[in-house]
Order: sequence, then structure tokens, then C-alpha cells
Amino acid sequence: MTQAAQGDAPHALVVDDDALILMDATSILEDAGFQVLEAMNVAQALAVLERHHEAVQLLFTDVHMPGHGDGFELARQTAERWPHSAVVVASGNAKPGPGDLLERATFIGKPFSAEIVRHHVRKTLPDEKHPELLKT
Repeated sequence: MTQAAQGDAPHALVVDDDALILMDATSILEDAGFQVLEAMNVAQALAVLERHHEAVQLLFTDVHMPGHGDGFELARQTAERWPHSAVVVASGNAKPGPGDLLERATFIGKPFSAEIVRHHVRKTLPDEKHPELLKT
């Protein structure tokens, strides 16, 4: 992707404490046309969102992470504070219970494939916010 095209790309924030999953999810979203920011826990994610919330169109987060809060709480805070951002929550251990996810958030199980991630991002993110590569 060219530097100019990358600068125009919508931003996604990927949050996971497992470095390999973080790299995998980042790669999938970059290949889909997003410019990706990363965090390894809820506190880091909130700090990134505070600085870049206007640009972040998608939050892709794990559920269980070290520190205070989890991915469900991060998803709720993101939806409440930055409602323009779509939310996808992923976990291999947890399933959302009543009240864990707001209506417009999506949950996927781990392990996930690039095809599954792209499908859920297309479904969760409004069409006008899809990066060009995700539209194809």
C-alpha cells in the first residue's frame, strides 16, 4: 500500500495481550486496508483511544487481558464514549453474557481466520467506513 493510500485509510485499534494474536489480527486488518494501532491491555487501549479516537473506526479486542478491566468493559466504554467506532470482540475462552456487549458490537471466537475477521468487520462497520480493500 502506498504511503498516501495508507494515510487515507481508516484506523483500527487491535487489543490483545498475546503478541502472536496481536500480530495476526494486525496483519489481517492491514491486509483489509486499515491503518492499525495496537495495545496489549485495557489501560493502553484507552490511552490510544484518548489520543486517536477521531481516527479509530474499529476496535478489535480480546476479552481476557492483564490489568484492570476486560475486553467487554473496553467495548462498552468505547461504544459509549466514541460511538462512531465499530466494535469486534474476540475470545477463545469467554462468551458474552447478558449485558456484556452492546447491540451493535460483534463477537467472534478464537481461533479466527482472516475470512471470519473480514466478514464480521464488514457486518459491523457501516459500508461507507469500509476501507477500499474490504469493499472488494
